[in-house]
Amino acid sequence: MSDHTDGLSNAAAGAVARVDVDFTELARLAVEVAEKAGAHIRRHTPERVEVAATKSTPTDVVTAMDRDVETLIKGWVQQSRPDDGFFGEESGDHSRGELTWIVDPIDGTANYLYGIDQYAVSVAVGSRSSDESGWTMLAGAVHHVRAEKTWWAAKGHGAWQDNTRLRIGPPPGLSMSLVGTGFGYDPARRAHQARVLVEVLPQIRDIRRIGSAALDLCRVAQGQLDALYEQGLGLWDYAAGGLIVEEAGGVVRGLANGAPSPIMVIAGASGTVTALDEILIDAQAGEIPDASPS
Repeated sequence: MSDHTDGLSNAAAGAVARVDVDFTELARLAVEVAEKAGAHIRRHTPERVEVAATKSTPTDVVTAMDRDVETLIKGWVQQSRPDDGFFGEESGDHSRGELTWIVDPIDGTANYLYGIDQYAVSVAVGSRSSDESGWTMLAGAVHHVRAEKTWWAAKGHGAWQDNTRLRIGPPPGLSMSLVGTGFGYDPARRAHQARVLVEVLPQIRDIRRIGSAALDLCRVAQGQLDALYEQGLGLWDYAAGGLIVEEAGGVVRGLANGAPSPIMVIAGASGTVTALDEILIDAQAGEIPDASPS
Protein backbone atom coordinates (compact mmCIF):
# COMPACT_ATOMS: atom_id res chain seq x y z
CA MET A 1 0.00 0.00 0.00
CA SER A 2 1.27 3.47 -0.86
CA ASP A 3 2.50 6.08 1.61
CA HIS A 4 -0.64 8.10 0.95
CA THR A 5 -3.06 5.48 2.23
CA ASP A 6 -1.39 3.55 5.04
CA GLY A 7 -3.58 3.05 8.09
CA LEU A 8 -2.96 4.25 11.57
CA SER A 9 -0.58 1.93 13.34
CA ASN A 10 -1.85 -0.53 15.94
CA ALA A 11 -0.10 -2.93 18.29
CA ALA A 12 0.93 -5.19 15.42
CA ALA A 13 2.13 -2.42 13.17
CA GLY A 14 5.62 -2.04 14.55
CA ALA A 15 7.37 0.19 17.02
CA VAL A 16 6.42 3.83 17.00
CA ALA A 17 9.23 6.26 16.35
CA ARG A 18 10.21 8.16 19.50
CA VAL A 19 8.90 11.73 19.43
CA ASP A 20 10.00 14.29 22.03
CA VAL A 21 7.18 16.84 21.85
CA ASP A 22 4.22 18.01 23.92
CA PHE A 23 1.17 16.48 22.28
CA THR A 24 -1.15 19.08 23.82
CA GLU A 25 0.86 21.84 22.13
CA LEU A 26 0.42 20.04 18.83
CA ALA A 27 -3.31 19.83 19.51
CA ARG A 28 -3.47 23.56 20.24
CA LEU A 29 -1.85 24.28 16.89
CA ALA A 30 -4.19 21.87 15.11
CA VAL A 31 -7.20 23.60 16.68
CA GLU A 32 -5.84 27.04 15.85
CA VAL A 33 -5.23 26.36 12.18
CA ALA A 34 -8.47 24.39 11.72
CA GLU A 35 -10.52 27.21 13.22
CA LYS A 36 -8.68 29.87 11.21
CA ALA A 37 -9.36 27.83 8.08
CA GLY A 38 -13.04 27.56 9.00
CA ALA A 39 -13.27 31.32 9.49
CA HIS A 40 -11.66 31.86 6.09
CA ILE A 41 -14.21 29.56 4.45
CA ARG A 42 -17.12 31.34 6.11
CA ARG A 43 -15.84 34.78 5.06
CA HIS A 44 -14.91 33.95 1.51
CA THR A 45 -17.43 31.40 0.26
CA PRO A 46 -19.01 32.86 -2.87
CA GLU A 47 -22.74 32.95 -3.41
CA ARG A 48 -22.34 30.21 -6.00
CA VAL A 49 -19.56 27.64 -5.50
CA GLU A 50 -18.06 26.30 -8.71
CA VAL A 51 -16.10 23.11 -9.44
CA ALA A 52 -12.43 23.86 -10.08
CA ALA A 53 -11.37 20.31 -11.03
CA THR A 54 -12.28 16.65 -10.71
CA LYS A 55 -10.24 13.74 -9.39
CA SER A 56 -11.13 10.04 -9.58
CA THR A 57 -14.48 10.56 -11.37
CA PRO A 58 -16.50 13.52 -12.69
CA THR A 59 -18.43 13.54 -9.38
CA ASP A 60 -15.25 13.60 -7.22
CA VAL A 61 -14.83 17.35 -7.19
CA VAL A 62 -12.36 19.96 -5.99
CA THR A 63 -13.25 23.61 -5.47
CA ALA A 64 -10.97 26.63 -5.46
CA MET A 65 -11.65 26.89 -1.72
CA ASP A 66 -10.25 23.38 -1.12
CA ARG A 67 -6.99 24.41 -2.72
CA ASP A 68 -6.82 27.86 -1.11
CA VAL A 69 -7.47 26.53 2.38
CA GLU A 70 -4.89 23.77 2.08
CA THR A 71 -2.28 26.31 1.03
CA LEU A 72 -3.19 28.54 3.98
CA ILE A 73 -3.01 25.66 6.46
CA LYS A 74 0.38 24.58 5.15
CA GLY A 75 1.72 28.11 5.58
CA TRP A 76 0.32 28.48 9.10
CA VAL A 77 1.78 25.15 10.21
CA GLN A 78 5.17 25.92 8.70
CA GLN A 79 5.31 29.24 10.53
CA SER A 80 5.21 27.37 13.85
CA ARG A 81 6.86 24.10 12.89
CA PRO A 82 9.04 24.59 9.80
CA ASP A 83 10.77 21.20 10.07
CA ASP A 84 7.60 19.10 10.05
CA GLY A 85 6.32 17.28 6.98
CA PHE A 86 3.02 17.99 5.29
CA PHE A 87 0.52 15.74 3.51
CA GLY A 88 -2.43 17.52 1.92
CA GLU A 89 -5.28 15.79 0.11
CA GLU A 90 -5.72 18.31 -2.67
CA SER A 91 -2.20 19.46 -3.49
CA GLY A 92 -0.55 16.06 -3.44
CA ASP A 93 2.21 17.59 -1.29
CA HIS A 94 3.82 14.85 0.76
CA SER A 95 6.95 16.06 2.49
CA ARG A 96 8.23 14.00 5.40
CA GLY A 97 9.65 15.03 8.74
CA GLU A 98 9.85 13.50 12.19
CA LEU A 99 6.24 14.64 12.38
CA THR A 100 3.86 15.01 9.44
CA TRP A 101 0.71 17.14 9.28
CA ILE A 102 -2.17 15.40 7.49
CA VAL A 103 -4.84 17.76 6.20
CA ASP A 104 -8.22 17.62 4.52
CA PRO A 105 -9.07 21.28 3.88
CA ILE A 106 -12.78 20.59 3.29
CA ASP A 107 -14.03 17.14 4.24
CA GLY A 108 -17.45 17.01 2.63
CA THR A 109 -16.69 18.99 -0.54
CA ALA A 110 -19.90 17.84 -2.26
CA ASN A 111 -21.90 19.22 0.68
CA TYR A 112 -19.96 22.48 0.43
CA LEU A 113 -20.65 22.63 -3.32
CA TYR A 114 -24.39 22.21 -2.79
CA GLY A 115 -24.68 24.52 0.20
CA ILE A 116 -25.36 21.70 2.67
CA ASP A 117 -23.91 22.68 6.03
CA GLN A 118 -22.17 19.39 6.86
CA TYR A 119 -18.49 19.89 6.07
CA ALA A 120 -15.35 20.30 8.12
CA VAL A 121 -11.67 21.12 8.20
CA SER A 122 -9.57 18.18 9.42
CA VAL A 123 -6.02 18.69 10.68
CA ALA A 124 -3.92 15.92 12.26
CA VAL A 125 -0.27 15.41 13.05
CA GLY A 126 1.33 12.00 13.27
CA SER A 127 4.52 10.05 13.42
CA ARG A 128 5.48 7.24 11.07
CA SER A 129 6.30 3.98 12.84
CA SER A 130 9.98 3.11 12.85
CA ASP A 131 9.46 0.13 10.56
CA GLU A 132 7.39 2.24 8.11
CA SER A 133 4.32 0.01 8.57
CA GLY A 134 1.84 2.63 9.73
CA TRP A 135 1.13 5.91 11.46
CA THR A 136 0.46 6.94 15.03
CA MET A 137 -1.60 10.09 15.32
CA LEU A 138 -0.44 12.39 18.12
CA ALA A 139 -2.94 15.23 17.89
CA GLY A 140 -5.80 16.33 15.71
CA ALA A 141 -8.72 18.70 15.31
CA VAL A 142 -11.92 18.64 13.27
CA HIS A 143 -13.71 21.97 12.87
CA HIS A 144 -17.36 22.00 11.78
CA VAL A 145 -17.29 25.08 9.57
CA ARG A 146 -20.94 26.10 9.67
CA ALA A 147 -21.68 25.14 13.28
CA GLU A 148 -18.36 26.67 14.44
CA LYS A 149 -17.67 23.68 16.72
CA THR A 150 -14.32 21.99 17.13
CA TRP A 151 -13.50 18.47 18.28
CA TRP A 152 -9.90 17.78 19.19
CA ALA A 153 -7.64 15.24 20.85
CA ALA A 154 -4.07 14.78 21.99
CA LYS A 155 -2.72 11.28 22.41
CA GLY A 156 -2.98 10.28 26.07
CA HIS A 157 -4.89 13.45 26.98
CA GLY A 158 -8.45 12.61 25.98
CA ALA A 159 -10.92 13.83 23.38
CA TRP A 160 -12.81 17.09 23.60
CA GLN A 161 -15.56 19.07 21.92
CA ASP A 162 -14.38 22.60 22.57
CA ASN A 163 -14.02 22.43 26.42
CA THR A 164 -16.18 19.35 27.06
CA ARG A 165 -14.49 15.99 27.62
CA LEU A 166 -15.86 13.20 25.41
CA ARG A 167 -16.29 9.60 26.55
CA ILE A 168 -18.06 6.92 24.57
CA GLY A 169 -20.76 5.35 26.72
CA PRO A 170 -21.74 1.69 27.04
CA PRO A 171 -22.66 0.33 23.58
CA PRO A 172 -26.36 -0.35 23.03
CA GLY A 173 -25.84 -3.58 21.09
CA LEU A 174 -25.57 -3.67 17.34
CA SER A 175 -29.30 -4.13 16.70
CA MET A 176 -29.93 -0.82 18.49
CA SER A 177 -26.94 1.02 17.01
CA LEU A 178 -27.21 4.05 14.73
CA VAL A 179 -24.42 3.60 12.19
CA GLY A 180 -22.83 6.09 9.82
CA THR A 181 -21.41 5.23 6.43
CA GLY A 182 -20.46 6.78 3.11
CA PHE A 183 -20.11 5.81 -0.51
CA GLY A 184 -17.37 6.18 -3.08
CA TYR A 185 -17.49 7.98 -6.40
CA ASP A 186 -16.84 5.15 -8.84
CA PRO A 187 -20.13 3.52 -10.01
CA ALA A 188 -18.82 -0.04 -9.61
CA ARG A 189 -17.68 0.63 -6.07
CA ARG A 190 -20.97 2.32 -5.22
CA ALA A 191 -22.92 -0.69 -6.47
CA HIS A 192 -20.78 -2.97 -4.29
CA GLN A 193 -21.28 -0.70 -1.27
CA ALA A 194 -25.04 -0.78 -1.84
CA ARG A 195 -24.99 -4.59 -1.79
CA VAL A 196 -23.05 -4.51 1.49
CA LEU A 197 -25.56 -2.05 2.95
CA VAL A 198 -28.39 -4.46 2.17
CA GLU A 199 -26.67 -6.99 4.46
CA VAL A 200 -25.91 -4.48 7.22
CA LEU A 201 -29.17 -2.54 7.42
CA PRO A 202 -31.45 -5.30 8.79
CA GLN A 203 -29.01 -5.90 11.66
CA ILE A 204 -28.74 -2.33 13.02
CA ARG A 205 -31.10 0.38 14.26
CA ASP A 206 -30.64 2.56 11.18
CA ILE A 207 -28.06 4.11 8.88
CA ARG A 208 -26.92 7.71 8.41
CA ARG A 209 -25.06 9.02 5.37
CA ILE A 210 -24.04 12.60 6.23
CA GLY A 211 -21.25 13.15 3.72
CA SER A 212 -18.22 13.87 5.92
CA ALA A 213 -16.29 11.01 7.48
CA ALA A 214 -14.44 13.42 9.77
CA LEU A 215 -17.73 14.68 11.21
CA ASP A 216 -19.11 11.15 11.44
CA LEU A 217 -16.13 10.09 13.54
CA CYS A 218 -16.62 13.06 15.86
CA ARG A 219 -20.27 12.10 16.22
CA VAL A 220 -19.19 8.61 17.22
CA ALA A 221 -16.94 10.11 19.91
CA GLN A 222 -19.79 12.34 21.08
CA GLY A 223 -22.44 9.62 21.09
CA GLN A 224 -24.53 10.96 18.21
CA LEU A 225 -23.61 7.87 16.21
CA ASP A 226 -22.84 4.48 17.69
CA ALA A 227 -20.48 3.37 14.93
CA LEU A 228 -19.10 4.18 11.51
CA TYR A 229 -17.99 1.95 8.68
CA GLU A 230 -16.76 3.10 5.29
CA GLN A 231 -14.70 1.80 2.40
CA GLY A 232 -12.44 4.04 0.34
CA LEU A 233 -11.34 6.60 2.92
CA GLY A 234 -7.94 8.24 2.65
CA LEU A 235 -5.72 8.82 5.65
CA TRP A 236 -6.65 12.53 5.62
CA ASP A 237 -10.33 11.55 6.06
CA TYR A 238 -9.85 9.73 9.37
CA ALA A 239 -6.49 10.81 10.83
CA ALA A 240 -7.90 13.47 13.16
CA GLY A 241 -11.35 11.95 13.67
CA GLY A 242 -9.92 8.51 14.34
CA LEU A 243 -7.72 9.82 17.14
CA ILE A 244 -10.72 11.64 18.62
CA VAL A 245 -12.67 8.35 18.71
CA GLU A 246 -9.77 6.50 20.31
CA GLU A 247 -9.18 9.17 22.94
CA ALA A 248 -12.91 9.07 23.76
CA GLY A 249 -12.52 5.36 24.57
CA GLY A 250 -13.45 3.81 21.24
CA VAL A 251 -11.51 1.85 18.65
CA VAL A 252 -10.76 2.44 14.98
CA ARG A 253 -9.98 -0.69 12.98
CA GLY A 254 -10.03 -2.30 9.59
CA LEU A 255 -11.58 -5.62 8.67
CA ALA A 256 -10.65 -8.71 10.73
CA ASN A 257 -9.18 -6.52 13.48
CA GLY A 258 -6.61 -5.09 11.08
CA ALA A 259 -5.45 -1.51 10.77
CA PRO A 260 -7.82 1.00 9.18
CA SER A 261 -7.11 1.59 5.49
CA PRO A 262 -8.90 2.41 2.24
CA ILE A 263 -10.22 -1.16 2.29
CA MET A 264 -12.27 -0.41 5.41
CA VAL A 265 -12.50 1.85 8.43
CA ILE A 266 -14.75 0.78 11.34
CA ALA A 267 -15.09 2.95 14.43
CA GLY A 268 -17.06 2.82 17.67
CA ALA A 269 -17.09 1.04 20.99
CA SER A 270 -14.99 -2.13 20.89
CA GLY A 271 -17.89 -4.58 21.12
CA THR A 272 -19.91 -2.76 18.48
CA VAL A 273 -16.95 -2.67 16.11
CA THR A 274 -16.34 -6.40 16.60
CA ALA A 275 -19.98 -7.26 15.84
CA LEU A 276 -20.08 -4.94 12.82
CA ASP A 277 -16.77 -6.33 11.56
CA GLU A 278 -18.26 -9.84 11.46
CA ILE A 279 -21.21 -8.67 9.38
CA LEU A 280 -18.95 -6.79 6.98
CA ILE A 281 -16.69 -9.80 6.51
CA ASP A 282 -19.70 -12.01 5.79
CA ALA A 283 -20.92 -9.41 3.28
CA GLN A 284 -17.50 -9.41 1.55
CA ALA A 285 -17.24 -5.70 2.20
CA GLY A 286 -13.48 -5.71 1.71
CA GLU A 287 -13.73 -6.46 -1.99
CA ILE A 288 -12.70 -3.51 -4.15
CA PRO A 289 -14.36 -3.76 -7.56
CA ASP A 290 -12.50 -2.78 -10.70
CA ALA A 291 -13.16 0.80 -11.66
CA SER A 292 -16.00 1.35 -14.08
CA PRO A 293 -15.03 2.27 -17.63
CA SER A 294 -14.81 6.04 -18.05
